[in-house]
Amino acid sequence: MTASERAHVLLERVRALHEEWARLARGLDEAAVRGPSALPGWTRAHLLSHLARNADGLVNLLTWAKSGVETPMYAGEAARDDDIEKGAYRSVEEIAEDVVDSAARFVEVASSMPDEAWQVRVRARQGREIPAEFVLWLRLSETAIHLADLDLGYDFARVAELLGDEFEIVVGNAIGMYGGELPSVLLIAVGADGTRHEWRMGAGEPVTLTGSPGDVLAWITGRSDGSTLDGTAPPLPRWL
Repeated sequence: MTASERAHVLLERVRALHEEWARLARGLDEAAVRGPSALPGWTRAHLLSHLARNADGLVNLLTWAKSGVETPMYAGEAARDDDIEKGAYRSVEEIAEDVVDSAARFVEVASSMPDEAWQVRVRARQGREIPAEFVLWLRLSETAIHLADLDLGYDFARVAELLGDEFEIVVGNAIGMYGGELPSVLLIAVGADGTRHEWRMGAGEPVTLTGSPGDVLAWITGRSDGSTLDGTAPPLPRWL
């Protein structure tokens, strides 16, 4: 399978999640949009604005890979935060259309990438160098995980189901996104059908943590203290 073929498979899953976000965003009324999300200090308007700016930031990385001209994901952390804050105070209709339009821009650019561009290395927000193909994983993670953060009925069990075969790599990506030193853990997810995934993180003798895919995903992304996992979950560094 070529890089473009792999990208096409991932992009179809991203596209399906975009459609779910479009349905949700266009169906929210004023009270729902201004209400709190599950993320501290953010309303759903903040979260929706963040999702749109994430799409544009990832378009910058794809453009970098395609053109060879360095195009950072964001102008800077302060600029990123300011865009989200300002965006959260637009009308409900503007916020919803921004979510839809930014997603369409992402799909358009990703669909036009030549095969060789997917292997070009770019720099993600945290400064980590990644091949452009990995940008699709980042978008998949954002659009899946933040469904639970909306606090509108999606839980992490449902998010894990939506990720399907990509669940294992999304968890691995989450582990790789931490900037601090990770505790030594053997993390095991066991699905309802007995499917088992394992990840090793940190150094030294590991603590074994076992749980459902949803519980594992919630813990590794900092949304849970790990109390639903079998084993004593150590604290994680701050989620970026």
